[in-house]
Amino acid sequence: MAAAGDQRAAEALNKRVVAVLNSGSGSCNEESEARANAIFAQAGLPHAVVTRVEPAKIDAALDEAIAHADVLVVLGGDGTIRTAADKCRASKIFLLPLPGGTMNMLPKALYGQRAWPEALADTLADSEVHEVSGGKAGDHGFFVAAMLGAPTLWADAREAVRGGRLVEAVKRSITAARRGMSEPLDYQFGEALRGSAEAVVVVCPLISKVMSEDERCLEAAALDPDAAGLFRLGFHALFDDWRADESVSRAKVRQVVVTGHGRVPVILDGEKTRMGRRVEISFTPVAFRALVPGAAAREAGEGVKSVLEMARDPTRERGQGAR
Repeated sequence: MAAAGDQRAAEALNKRVVAVLNSGSGSCNEESEARANAIFAQAGLPHAVVTRVEPAKIDAALDEAIAHADVLVVLGGDGTIRTAADKCRASKIFLLPLPGGTMNMLPKALYGQRAWPEALADTLADSEVHEVSGGKAGDHGFFVAAMLGAPTLWADAREAVRGGRLVEAVKRSITAARRGMSEPLDYQFGEALRGSAEAVVVVCPLISKVMSEDERCLEAAALDPDAAGLFRLGFHALFDDWRADESVSRAKVRQVVVTGHGRVPVILDGEKTRMGRRVEISFTPVAFRALVPGAAAREAGEGVKSVLEMARDPTRERGQGAR
């Protein structure tokens, strides 16, 4: 039996529970399936079905799980987690997204710095339902943040540095800088604010430092540094709090439209996403329903919105990359 906690969570956990583990995730190895089964058993949920799946078969496995499960547990990188959350939008399923990749943006927003075994065990021990709002960029959902424009290309440089490819990192940094100085974006934030900028960031209430989750809107920011400040902005975009940069202006909105001279570089929840020259973003009041640690578990550790430090502190330890 599941712990009492939120009655909706307890009832769902005592029904059909399916866990899909992406074998391509840096945090998933040959022992992960057995470890997950042990955690479920310890929580009184031996009926949970745990499956370790190859990356190429993840989409099909998620579709199958969503069609039959009441609770979906997913271990994977940012791309896998965002895909799972996106697929849950039109269903009544509860999602428990576990950190298995590099940035782990959504899991860290929900579970803090917990590794996946601790996040799973703490949530099963005392579960609450957390309704997660988000945004929709075209047909793509996002639940933490969207970044549009040339500074997103700094992510390519960052990955090259991590892989020891320093020459490639320099080349990618130069490309990002040149694109940023030559290809500004046109943006419109709601009806009130419009202009041009090097980049646009749209942040969901889940992690916004200036909004509560009760606010039914997105935080949009236009980042418009001069040429000398472009590298500073690139640094802030990757490793720091971009709101601290003097070139940033913000607004609370429900609709954002961004137009580029060509395809707009886009990162949604840490994952590069191919989009066109015009990107329309809208607010989604309830994107999906997550299971998170209840009050008792939060008192002993980190809870919803307590930590999202990976964007501010590059020295924090992270898992290896995954889709």
